[in-house]
Amino acid sequence: MKFKLTSIATAIVLSPAVFAVDMEDIERLTVEGKYLSVNQSNSIKSPTPIIDVPQSLSIMTAEEITARGITSVGQIIDYTPGVNTSQGEGHRDSVVFRGVRSTADFYLDGNRDDVQYYRALYNIEQVEILRGPNALLFGRGGTGGILNRVSKKAKTGEKFVDYNVSANTFGAYNLQLDTNVDTGDKSALRINAMYESLDNHRDFFYGDRYGFNPTARFEVSDDTIVDLSYEYIDHERFIDRGVPTANGEPVEAFEDIVFGDPENNYQTLGADVFRANVEHTFSDNLKGNFNAFYGDYDKVYANFYAAGYDADANQVTLDGYVDNTQRENLILSSNLVGEFSTGSIEHTVIFGGEVINTKSNQDRFNPVFDTRAGNSSLRNDQEVFDISRPLDFRGLTGTTSAGVTTTATFSDINDDTRVDLDVYSFYVQDEIALSKNFDLVLGARFDSFDIEVFNAVALETRNRKDEQVSPRAGLVYKPQENISIYASYSESFLPRSGEQYANINGDANALDPDTFTNQEIGIKWDFNDSMSFTAAIFENEQTSLDNDPNDVERFIEVNSDISGFEIQLQSYLTDKWHITANYSNLDGEDASGVALRELPENTMSVWTTYEVSDVFGFGIGATYQDESFVVTGEDSPVLPSYTRVDASAYYALSDKTRIQLNVENLTDTLYFPNAHSTHQATVGAPISARLSLIGSF
Repeated sequence: MKFKLTSIATAIVLSPAVFAVDMEDIERLTVEGKYLSVNQSNSIKSPTPIIDVPQSLSIMTAEEITARGITSVGQIIDYTPGVNTSQGEGHRDSVVFRGVRSTADFYLDGNRDDVQYYRALYNIEQVEILRGPNALLFGRGGTGGILNRVSKKAKTGEKFVDYNVSANTFGAYNLQLDTNVDTGDKSALRINAMYESLDNHRDFFYGDRYGFNPTARFEVSDDTIVDLSYEYIDHERFIDRGVPTANGEPVEAFEDIVFGDPENNYQTLGADVFRANVEHTFSDNLKGNFNAFYGDYDKVYANFYAAGYDADANQVTLDGYVDNTQRENLILSSNLVGEFSTGSIEHTVIFGGEVINTKSNQDRFNPVFDTRAGNSSLRNDQEVFDISRPLDFRGLTGTTSAGVTTTATFSDINDDTRVDLDVYSFYVQDEIALSKNFDLVLGARFDSFDIEVFNAVALETRNRKDEQVSPRAGLVYKPQENISIYASYSESFLPRSGEQYANINGDANALDPDTFTNQEIGIKWDFNDSMSFTAAIFENEQTSLDNDPNDVERFIEVNSDISGFEIQLQSYLTDKWHITANYSNLDGEDASGVALRELPENTMSVWTTYEVSDVFGFGIGATYQDESFVVTGEDSPVLPSYTRVDASAYYALSDKTRIQLNVENLTDTLYFPNAHSTHQATVGAPISARLSLIGSF
């Protein structure tokens, strides 16, 4: 069923049920104060109240992340409307923003953070999730939305040491330290550090993560603040790509079987990330921000997985590869935010620019099984094994279903590319207060995307340069100060080299970028000091060029369309009882009218907490995800719908120390939250508990 903007907008804006509710100011729950200033949130980039932003936005603060026992981006996604998780082949954060799957629309303090890995949260002040195309503020990509992590900064005039020690029932444990030292009247040093030992419900799972992030702040003058940061990242984890499907659903009987090599399914990541930010106030009405970001990443990803499944023979076909990425990102960006008036009309203007240089080397090697050398219909990188727990395949050696010992070597080169990318951008946006009741937002961004790819296998170099203008427009009507009704239009694009710049070989270097257009109508209502309600409806259309199968010199347009609506509610029902609730409805199809993959029609979540006394409180919540297709196509297997119930409780041992218990999947439901392909469906974790000691001194 398609939802048209006009009809749903009328329903939302005129519904008596909506206007009869009494709700709270979202800023009270998500940020300190009503405004997101430039140094607090690069998502907005202007001192605009959230209620006046013509776009859907959700924020989860560090306090909420800690209280809910959240340790991953995916757990935040579970309780955010309009987005859901994707498997990401078991080695990376991957989010489906309003039906658009992305592994690269991640940002750290507004800087592109596009390397594929699982992001830690130990040094994060808040996580912001914007929905809808975001090219004006962030450039290419951002086609369905973006996720921005705002890092913790050093604080002058403060001294504290915070810690969080936790362990769960799988055997995993986590240590976090956050300490701030006042090094002078106008300087401070803050150090965030973490160590996490990984474990879960699946056989062979292992891993650990280190993070070390010192930051320094210097108040050079009353008008100038300098923030410096360095982060060391060291991650290793086992890779699990899930279980096969049969009869249209994941095979529940395989919930405890790992279809991989216990010794050669792994990811390692080492990274050094440097950030510098200078903020200067020129006057009461003009503020400037300059940011420099450099990241050096070295990642290895090796895995075997189920590529085929024969239910009658109880056999699985294994395939695999090892993938290496070395990437350096240098990003220089700056922006000015000015407020002024022309007669009775007030303006808030953002003008900014960005320069990016990316050097990225990627290679992939497929395995060669010595038993497949020219004597099978299967490729050399595939072999068949009987299904058992565990599979008879470990350390690249095993016994095939034919009873023959086989050994694999990663010796078949699949690709080897060397990428040099230069991006130049500038943008301008004017938030115009036409009157007391009407605000108009107009803006555009110009991007020059110049990529050169050397294909070492084919011994050829290809280039492509795309220059694109991305517009944005929004109209906000405020019948009163605590209500805004908005309509917006925005565009974004994604070059055909893709999110990870892997290749522009073949026809790709002749094709224009994919383009995305978004229309959104919504309402934000801060009913009183304790309740807030937001709702939005939207349509997102993707247009791609492809080769005409009937004429190699012509191109044809291929379109897909996604529409839907979402609702968010945050409320203090009493001084001690708080609730958040979200719902989203999505409907999308490709050019052939086939429903898109990883697009559950209905998702919803609710989380409520109650403070029983000054020292004890508890919370309980649930997240629901409708069934969804694993791949796009009428014969696609389906991930069944599920509801997962979570809970928490805390007890304050003293003013500075509390003990906290978080329970995930309280009802021990077997569920499959996402999948990468037909025979790679993720097995959700059974009931587990995390016990934490949280305090300061």
